Amino acid sequence: MKRILMIVGDFTEDYEVMVPFQALEMLEIQVDVVCPGKKKGDTILTAIHDFEGYQTYTEKVGHHFTLTASYEYLDLSEYDGLYLTGGRAPEYLRREKRVLDITKYFMELNLPVAAICHGIQILTAAGVIEGRTLTAYDAVGPEVTCAGGNYKRVEACDVVVDDNLVTSPAWPGHSNLLRAFIKLLGVTIIEVS
Repeated sequence: MKRILMIVGDFTEDYEVMVPFQALEMLEIQVDVVCPGKKKGDTILTAIHDFEGYQTYTEKVGHHFTLTASYEYLDLSEYDGLYLTGGRAPEYLRREKRVLDITKYFMELNLPVAAICHGIQILTAAGVIEGRTLTAYDAVGPEVTCAGGNYKRVEACDVVVDDNLVTSPAWPGHSNLLRAFIKLLGVTIIEVS
């Protein structure tokens, strides 16, 4: 069984934790969802972002999501990949040294890493994207460039894969992001009739 580490925080985008968590678990991939300063059984409050014709997304209160593992007791060698969610949480998660060290660990070992929307802010702060091609929510594009990455603007439903890293600009890209991520993990879905 594959095991994934997912890093979240209060006001992580609702779909960007709920959808991948449920989809990966459905594939019998264990997903340990953690948050700095919180332990297994604690909750985070999510935010729902929507595109309603304004110059930027709108934000509404989401749901309470129960963490499935404790941040304090992580053994990174037990994980096959890392999933970085978006929303507002990456704004402050990228200031946590351990979050950056965890991100560097997965990137330096060339393990599968998925990041969506503002989750790319953790990658830029960790200093792991120099020379890499990736996408993000469009407002994060300048950060990618400043961190030495090659920002590629794509439709919200698309992804960019660069070696072990798969990125998407927003939650409409979940299907493609998850498909590429499980491929990087070496998970094959067999159709049985």
